[in-house]
Amino acid sequence: MMTLITYSLALFLASWMGGWLPRRYQLSHVQTQLVMSLVAGLMLGVAGLHLIPHSVELGQPIDQTMYFVLGGLVFMLLLLRLFHFHQHDIVDNDMACLEANAHDHAHAHDHAHPPRDVGWLGLLLGLSIHTILDGVALGAILRVEVTSLVLPGFAVFVAILLHKPLDSLSIETMMRLDGWSEKHRAITNAIFAALCPIAAIAFYLGFNGPIANVLPAALAFSAGAFICIALADILPEVQFHSHDRVKLTVSFALGLAIALALGLLEPHYHQSSGRLVYA
Repeated sequence: MMTLITYSLALFLASWMGGWLPRRYQLSHVQTQLVMSLVAGLMLGVAGLHLIPHSVELGQPIDQTMYFVLGGLVFMLLLLRLFHFHQHDIVDNDMACLEANAHDHAHAHDHAHPPRDVGWLGLLLGLSIHTILDGVALGAILRVEVTSLVLPGFAVFVAILLHKPLDSLSIETMMRLDGWSEKHRAITNAIFAALCPIAAIAFYLGFNGPIANVLPAALAFSAGAFICIALADILPEVQFHSHDRVKLTVSFALGLAIALALGLLEPHYHQSSGRLVYA
């Protein structure tokens, strides 16, 4: 339980800082894309090397596991398409937008400014469902990884930790461009930052009874959501310009390597008489 509380506090602070820092410090376009590449690689690695294997180890047939993976992927894809939220870069004014587009006009895809045809509320709703799924994944994996050479659930925690600030940054950007006051943006940022920890704690504490039966499905569904977020939300925004291609590719590969390294330190589990057994 202490591990969960520690993770929850760290996730809250990371997400809150993601919405607060843009008011104080602005990452460059290249720095933001490097972080996004790293997070995309990490999320793909966590989905394929952690969440899906754990779902199968808990006794769920592989075909059922893949159904839930596909379900999570399709659900998140529809969510992304419905609310059209994919903006993780931040630009202060229209002149900066023009400069960013002029930087590489041949590859410009409107990443320099948020989609103004979508309200901040739609963005907030979509990312809120997304962050609740992240919390479910964390709560589920903490019940699985009872014993570990590293902190239990550490790989999932790191993937979420690196991703949450980008979501908060997106919401902050949209609300600012829509003219909301700093007070309203601060309140919204704090509420959003609390969603993932609340979801993780709620799933963790509700593990007894019927919820125990949905643990393998929750892990697989979350894996599908992670895959979709990485492939359909983050990577399309990471433009592999010729002058940044190597750095962005290395950053993406580093994210995969981190997930692989963490996976080598994790134990394996199976269910026996309804209980999780460490192997």
